[in-house]
Amino acid sequence: MSKSKPSGAAHYELLFIISNRFTEDEAKKCVAKVENIITQGEGKISASEFWGKKRLAYPIKHETYGYYNLVEFDLERTALAKLEEKLRLDHEVLRHLIVIKKLKTDEQLQKEKKISEKISTKKAAVLKEQKTQEEKVAKDKVSKAKDKDKDKSDINSLDEKLEGILNANDLL
Repeated sequence: MSKSKPSGAAHYELLFIISNRFTEDEAKKCVAKVENIITQGEGKISASEFWGKKRLAYPIKHETYGYYNLVEFDLERTALAKLEEKLRLDHEVLRHLIVIKKLKTDEQLQKEKKISEKISTKKAAVLKEQKTQEEKVAKDKVSKAKDKDKDKSDINSLDEKLEGILNANDLL
């Protein structure tokens, strides 16, 4: 029995960062170049997302910004090594990461959709509750402010009465 990996196309996800030395249009040309490398290796691109210019977590080759791109594709395992080598040698690509991505069935996608819907409804309920709490706090502040004004007027009237008593000649 052979211990080597079986050949055949697998589904991969490639995330790569293009140097900030290029403009956005030039970066998109670099993305097209990488996608061309994949298709030349008889790969099929299923999705490609250009995320645009983002700040890097740490400087890479004295650069703090880069253009991010995500590509999902199917490719033979033998052609993957060639793609990896070309990306490593490409001076336009600062970093890249290729991972095997498990394809999801329709049932899994529906489960994830239901879960995300539940999460969004719970978030909406929490936001609604927070809003009512904030309104309640605002009403309490208004009522406390009114009470303070009332207390001030009570104190003022008491001061006036006390002043009147002290100024009265009847006390002696």
